Amino acid sequence: MAQVDARIISQFLNVNASNVSDALDRLGIEGHPQGILPVYHQGKICGPAATLKLVPAGKGSESTVSGTLRAIMKGGAGAVLVVDASENPKVNSVGGVAGSTAKHLGLVGAVTDGVVRDVDEYLQYGLPVYARGVDTRSVRGRSSCAGYGIEVELDGVRVRPGDYIFADMNGTVVIPMERVQDALKIALELKSIEERVIAAIRAGGDPVEVHEKVNYDNLLKAQQPA
Repeated sequence: MAQVDARIISQFLNVNASNVSDALDRLGIEGHPQGILPVYHQGKICGPAATLKLVPAGKGSESTVSGTLRAIMKGGAGAVLVVDASENPKVNSVGGVAGSTAKHLGLVGAVTDGVVRDVDEYLQYGLPVYARGVDTRSVRGRSSCAGYGIEVELDGVRVRPGDYIFADMNGTVVIPMERVQDALKIALELKSIEERVIAAIRAGGDPVEVHEKVNYDNLLKAQQPA
């Protein structure tokens, strides 16, 4: 089961994916998979990764269905199902049965660098799913499972079991487990600075001067205090 820190997650939900991405830039961490967006919009999700690797049929060690269900059970409540579909990106990687099981067992969502289907079912039972797109084709005879609870990738970004996933309508970011506290602290700081900038401009401040005052162009440099 994933180790879920409810206090950390609740604080992450006060920022957005852009804030977290900026924090990773400050830390010099590449955690920015591109093009993985909500298939329907429902807030934001954050939690440790429950990983799964899908490959074309015949290349994996077990069926996609059994491997996916085992990955979900291994992840447990509070986790985010992370599906590496890079070797089979045009075949459904999260369907209705998997989504329903994930919701039933308390996972907070699913992300994949492939496509998904059964969006109407996710919407019905309220499971946030993030993907590159939607495709109706079944996994049957088209994909297999190469492993779960292992290191995988999302759009080339490394994801280990227990690394944190943050996703919202801006996209998806991956936070290495050993830098979660650092990323959270910086994301909250950067959000606060941007809110002050916006407030100052709305109060009549000169926009250029307001940005220069906080050294906005250099906020993401590593030497900045965090």
